[in-house]
Amino acid sequence: MIAIIIRIALRYGAGVLVARGLLGAGDAATLSSDPDIQMALEAGVGLAISIATEGWYALARRWSR
Repeated sequence: MIAIIIRIALRYGAGVLVARGLLGAGDAATLSSDPDIQMALEAGVGLAISIATEGWYALARRWSR
C-alpha cells in the first residue's frame, strides 16, 4: 500500500517540478517510474514513521508522570 502512495506522491511532485520548469518531462517520467527511487522513499518514509512513533511514545511517557 505504501508503494502506491509513494508512486502517486512522486507523480504529483514531478508534475509540480515540471510546471515550475525545474525538471524536464522525460526526467519526470523517469523519477515517477524508477523502482530504485521508490524503494529509497519507502525506506525513508518507514524510518520517519518509526522515529515519529518513538518520539510520540517518549513524550507520552514524559507527560504521564
